Amino acid sequence: MTKRKITVAVTGLNNIDSPGPGIPVARALKESEVYDIRIIGLSYETLEPGIYMKEFVDKTYQIPLPSAGTAALKDRLEYINSVENIDVLIPNFDAELHNFIKIQDELKSVFNIATALPSAEQFEERHKSALSEFGEKYDVDVPKNKMIFSANEIQNLSKEFSYPLVVKGKYYDASIAASPEQAISYFHKISAKWGLPIIIQQFVTGNEVNITAIGDGKGNCLGAVPMRKLYITDKGKAWAGVSLEDDKLIDIAHSVIAKSKWKGGCELEFIKSKEGVYYLLEMNPRFPAWVYLAKGCGQNHPESLVKIALGDKAEIQKEYESGKMFIRYSQDLIVSMKDFEKISTLGEF
Repeated sequence: MTKRKITVAVTGLNNIDSPGPGIPVARALKESEVYDIRIIGLSYETLEPGIYMKEFVDKTYQIPLPSAGTAALKDRLEYINSVENIDVLIPNFDAELHNFIKIQDELKSVFNIATALPSAEQFEERHKSALSEFGEKYDVDVPKNKMIFSANEIQNLSKEFSYPLVVKGKYYDASIAASPEQAISYFHKISAKWGLPIIIQQFVTGNEVNITAIGDGKGNCLGAVPMRKLYITDKGKAWAGVSLEDDKLIDIAHSVIAKSKWKGGCELEFIKSKEGVYYLLEMNPRFPAWVYLAKGCGQNHPESLVKIALGDKAEIQKEYESGKMFIRYSQDLIVSMKDFEKISTLGEF
């Protein structure tokens, strides 16, 4: 079968202090059985490793930071698209999604760039700060949580929560506090990086299980692969994990996507309590950094996302291999200073 040639732009080429989904997404797309894909990287920093990984990324352009707003983003994308003729764009960072969601209709109508993104309402309702309402609306158990805006509020938390509790940033980062003093320390550390509010969540003991899934926006879950973390970093990121055979977890994912009519990739993070109750901790609105495990298990979720974006037929994938492991590793990329200077000065490489 002759593969259809297309160009796909991806962000998240691995940020400096934790792995991003961009390279796993690009890697899965390069192994597509349907498309012959040219990958255009969209970077924010000049030291994102994916810029220099030519086996996965054919060319990279720098784009403005999310704080620059949608006007600057559109201007930059207009130039990039005039050169590359992008067919599909896949954002991979939580903090940038608001801008891309806001302009997704314009990307299609003006630049003919397709996306598969949730609506603004879907994006907002699954925020950590709205998790209780999300759980009630979509019939999924969630731990007790509360938004706070000042460290002074921590002294009164013992009236509503018991220690240990979890202190979480609105986008990333979570730390377990065993005392009010620790909670205050984590409040200042996380808010300095990600801003307010800070989310306080009751700590639930049990096994952490995550699932990567993709919805077509019509209520269909096109694929879902659960994973248990085997090794985590000090930031709680999975550095090794194994795919699970867990029908109940898959049923929960299908139910959430069906009821919310979620469009695009997502990651659902759960704690399975000793009593067998699955508590939803977060719904991340993009693919996880371990999404390539799904490809290794037989489901290519990034390829399905491209199909949704382009309006091609996307089959529901139910089969996958359990007992498949991923083990993340670091390596030194040897890069010419001339290449670094190109991306630094010209904004493209």
